[in-house]
Amino acid sequence: MPNSPIHLYTQTPQAEAWASKYRGSLPTFTCVLGFTETALIPGISAAGLTPEDRKYTACADAEFLYYGTTTKPKYPLPPLTDGASPVLISRAVVEELKLPLYIFNAGLPQQPNLPAIDLGGTPALCLSTGKAMKLAVVRHLFEQGLIWGEKLATNSHHSYLILSECVVGGTTTALAVLTGLGINATGKVNSSHPVCNHSQKWEIVNQGLREMEIGGIALSPSLPLELVAAVGDPMQIVVAGIAIAASRSCGVMLAGGTQMLAVYALARALVQTYNLEWQPAQIVVGTTRWVAEDTTGGTVELAQLIGDIPLIATQLNFNSSRYPQLRAYEQGFVKEGVGAGAACIAAYLSHNWQQEQLLNAIEAQMQIIIPPTC
Repeated sequence: MPNSPIHLYTQTPQAEAWASKYRGSLPTFTCVLGFTETALIPGISAAGLTPEDRKYTACADAEFLYYGTTTKPKYPLPPLTDGASPVLISRAVVEELKLPLYIFNAGLPQQPNLPAIDLGGTPALCLSTGKAMKLAVVRHLFEQGLIWGEKLATNSHHSYLILSECVVGGTTTALAVLTGLGINATGKVNSSHPVCNHSQKWEIVNQGLREMEIGGIALSPSLPLELVAAVGDPMQIVVAGIAIAASRSCGVMLAGGTQMLAVYALARALVQTYNLEWQPAQIVVGTTRWVAEDTTGGTVELAQLIGDIPLIATQLNFNSSRYPQLRAYEQGFVKEGVGAGAACIAAYLSHNWQQEQLLNAIEAQMQIIIPPTC
């Protein structure tokens, strides 16, 4: 797609067929919230200035995604080292295109201040424990994902679902799950930091996988639920379930970078282990070019390693923005989150939005929160 606002990075024929099939369709936007105490490790994430801030990032992002600038937030968007929350991008598209919106609480330390659908999950312990969640909770969340995948698909037979997430520390749990599934993801996942903290991530993951094996659980792709219970987070299993069930009757865009590549690999392992029906050709991963072209990670290489998943990214560029908080994305800060990339892809597919329209809509959100400084 030359000069297109989107770029297809892997599995090009499948990606082209998917984009062509859903051009002109209005998707349903979902966001699954979760928490892992991995987020509290100093320096692990830039999605919140301090560990205390990161406890509330998911609630703050969800509140803004749902209400935008129309209400005073109970949980204000957290301060970041540099940049602005990617939820500004997602909200701009959801608001302008009036997308149907579903927000799920898969496991948070506190209730979000909005009508979220509570799936009865729990926050995860730090993955370094090798005992992140109880297996019964993971099974329950997987069942909820399958149920909601069917429900959401009933209204989207001729369209697709955007499955986004907000889990601080989620690229580290993604690395753990990918490694446990036998995929060599070391040095390939992304981060909200400008330069990915690969060594810190790997040290935590290595510890968690060791503890998992000490606890008597083998590292095997045929034990996907046990793997998530040991070193995963509550979002992963829910989104995997939704994607599997929904793919049977509608399109699915897994909204994110390496976290959603991990979810896809997990879904495939679940299908193989439990002999479930799905339609993988209905599924793509949608992200931003800041993730796809992050030289400190290896998103495209990881997608190629996983093998059969199209990776699509918006080519949105903030170099000309009036806001330094947005221009920070061009220096490698933030990169993605809360389905920002997928929202931009959807705006192009449904309404042929180009760079200028996207930037105007996003800056309109910014203007209410932060007056431009230049």
